[in-house]
Amino acid sequence: MRFASLGSGSRGNGTLIEDGDTCLLVDLGFTLKESVRRLRRLGRQPEDVSAILVTHEHADHVHGVGAFARKFGTPVFMTPGTHKGARLGTVPKLEKVNCHRAFRVGSVGIEPVPVPHDAREPCQYLFMSGGVRVGLLTDLGHITPFVAERYDGCDGLMLECNHDVGMLRDGPYPWPLKQRVGGIHGHLNNVQAAGLLDVVNIARIQQLVLCHLSEQNNLPDLATQAVEPALSRSNARLTVAAQESGFDWIEVGS
Repeated sequence: MRFASLGSGSRGNGTLIEDGDTCLLVDLGFTLKESVRRLRRLGRQPEDVSAILVTHEHADHVHGVGAFARKFGTPVFMTPGTHKGARLGTVPKLEKVNCHRAFRVGSVGIEPVPVPHDAREPCQYLFMSGGVRVGLLTDLGHITPFVAERYDGCDGLMLECNHDVGMLRDGPYPWPLKQRVGGIHGHLNNVQAAGLLDVVNIARIQQLVLCHLSEQNNLPDLATQAVEPALSRSNARLTVAAQESGFDWIEVGS
């Protein structure tokens, strides 16, 4: 399997995951024109996308989903709660996801995982194909025991390192926003992300990508320093996703 990012951060998100037969797009927070441009940068056309999976209804994850689906006839998968909050308009094919039940799109098995975030029915996703397991885990305020259990054993992991606690505390956000971001239904800080790596089988992870870094409240060096102790116990290759460029294709194999 391999995966890539159209962009990662509070101004828009989109992740591609494919196994050679099926190409999935998780979230789409960009305009239609920008989405097409970013797909082409990664060597993909809109018609290559088998389905769009939505994690939750916040604009940086769902802004472009409706327009893209209507333009290209792409099926959309999301939980009923996300659908109620997303206000997508009519899409050609909508599939409601039970976030406690695995499903398939083409050749890829998908496991939704409910997460604590300030949205109606948010979930993140695990992807399985050919014995390879890839996890996407962003937009959650803390690591629950269930999340830690489900994300154990990934070959590739895209993990939120949204903020540095000190930078958020001392930064420009108004106090209510600081409370939301740093709260138990907000976003993972660097230390929380590193904590997950302490409880999962880090030795199996071939590729680790730090995602959804705040441009105001984090720095790539701070996120990297936080996870480095865990990486000393593995051979994982580390990548930091960017808002503008996302990251290029990364391959993982069994």
